[in-house]
Amino acid sequence: MDVNGPQVRKYLRQFVAEPKKKVRLKNYDTAWVPREELKIENEDEIRDQLRTLLEKNRMELAKAQELLAASRQYSILIVLQGMDTSGKDGTIRHVMSGVNPQGCSVHSFKVPGDEEHAHDFLWRYERVLPERGMIGIFNRSYYEDVLVVRVHPDRMEELPPAIGSGADGFWEGRFKDINAFEKHLVRNGTVILKFFLHLSRDEQKRRLLDRLSHTEKYWKFSFTDIAERQYWDQYQVAYEEMLAATSTTYAPWFIVPADHKWVARTAVAEVITSAIEGLHLSYPAFSDERLQELSKAKKDLEQE
Repeated sequence: MDVNGPQVRKYLRQFVAEPKKKVRLKNYDTAWVPREELKIENEDEIRDQLRTLLEKNRMELAKAQELLAASRQYSILIVLQGMDTSGKDGTIRHVMSGVNPQGCSVHSFKVPGDEEHAHDFLWRYERVLPERGMIGIFNRSYYEDVLVVRVHPDRMEELPPAIGSGADGFWEGRFKDINAFEKHLVRNGTVILKFFLHLSRDEQKRRLLDRLSHTEKYWKFSFTDIAERQYWDQYQVAYEEMLAATSTTYAPWFIVPADHKWVARTAVAEVITSAIEGLHLSYPAFSDERLQELSKAKKDLEQE
């Protein structure tokens, strides 16, 4: 998508990881709120206005999805990445609540099994890509193979030593594989929208404690979240290198501030809606002969 196009609101452009530029996550405010853009200082008023905007975007997204399905020219792939508790599930639930579930699929990728590890790292993702006319959401994605696997090398699939993770240029090669994969998809009609939900360590702690303080939220808690938290700094470095290497003109990364869920959800909804509207889709055109057939069918039904 054209992140500088008129469809993308100006404030969203600051979240884009500029292609071929280093990324320093500390330069992106996780608690950013659009005070200047909305000309409002009161946080409650900002929250209310963004919720209203989110609802507007949901309605527009529902209309855009219908055009997407009717035209069957493009598919939309939404990639969500972020540290544990960054809000990926909630973003999907709130942003996509108005779309037709028949035109949307969500895939959450767990630890690869034996069959998946016996194939190349992109294999299990290729199998579930959205077809034209559909919206596909990856809750975590092939980017886990340059994030989690990089922090935990023991989770790497078994590769020959000469080309494994210890080989020179291995990670650069994997970044190139991802870029080539995404370029192939874009050239075949897939619009790729990638969001890194940028959460602060303090906010993650608060959310984890919240889960442990309410019995109805116990089911959300995982001890692996605590274990992975110990690798926070390593993950930040892995994310910075990944974002810098794989944010491209054809599939840019949006680094979305996620400390305030209502900010993150509205930003994601706006980008998705803008991207589909920017395709300038229209309903299929019919030949004169087909229009006559449809007119006859209508008359036949009316005369029953």
